[in-house]
Amino acid sequence: MDALPAIRARGITKSFGDVIALDGVDLDVTQGQIHGLVGPNGAGKTTLLGLLLGLAVADSGELEILRTPVGRALAAPDGVAGFVDGPGLYPSLTARQNLAALAALRGHDGRTAGIDDVLDQVGLTDVADDRARGFSLGMRQRLGLGAALLMKPRLLVLDEPSNGLDPSGKKHVHGVLNRLAADGTSVVLSSHRMDDLEALCSEVTILATGRVVFSGPLGKLAAENRELDYRLITSDAEATRRVAVGSDGIRVVDDAGKRYEAEALVVRALVPALDELVVRLVNAGIALRELAPVVSPLEAAFLALTEPQEDGR
Repeated sequence: MDALPAIRARGITKSFGDVIALDGVDLDVTQGQIHGLVGPNGAGKTTLLGLLLGLAVADSGELEILRTPVGRALAAPDGVAGFVDGPGLYPSLTARQNLAALAALRGHDGRTAGIDDVLDQVGLTDVADDRARGFSLGMRQRLGLGAALLMKPRLLVLDEPSNGLDPSGKKHVHGVLNRLAADGTSVVLSSHRMDDLEALCSEVTILATGRVVFSGPLGKLAAENRELDYRLITSDAEATRRVAVGSDGIRVVDDAGKRYEAEALVVRALVPALDELVVRLVNAGIALRELAPVVSPLEAAFLALTEPQEDGR
């Protein structure tokens, strides 16, 4: 059985004066999927998020959210929540009071709206009665996420949700988003943090100058037809270099010693050639202690897909 669509966009355009923000954008997000939105500054990410949240309307194209056609009104269907350009908070109110005020705006009783549960989910129970003006950026982001969760969304739209988070806070937020997706909530998140997107997202859409240059599973970006640089640390750096130089499809990056510690070696290869190198190292009795891409597959694809458009402006 096919997954139900949470978002279906076809040929979406949006301009601001002479500036084309979105130029024929297609987007598909299925129920229970965490979908990443990536692109350089000015690519149209914020505009697209705004359309999903009902903060703007498209000039043309078709947009369905939660299987409801979106018309010309500045409103999103019920079940959509999130924030763009950071959450809007009342700085003079406490975390608990901010959520209670939001609940009241939506016609809910703050005493029964599940505020304490939401504060616990986003890890703010200990500061629930502190005023938001004293919160760090990461704490404000978590409170904004809590405000969105209060609406029990079926589609959650987030702009840079990990902005300002320390490792513990990031782990907490990742856990919240993964649990939501497991329960069937769809999540669309924009981020410049490639590690966040790779940890969370099953699919990504890459925008450049208002157009989609890639949309699909992360695994497709890491396809075996794309060379990447890999950092190798072994028990014998010199022996590793000799094996690498004598291996087909492997190129040693000569400036590796300038960028990494002496025992590290950087090689450029396709995945099959790299796999064969690992086999040869093991057969030579060389212990492999670390093997990792210098630049993640998503970041490498992002640069490859967006830099030509930027250079051509």
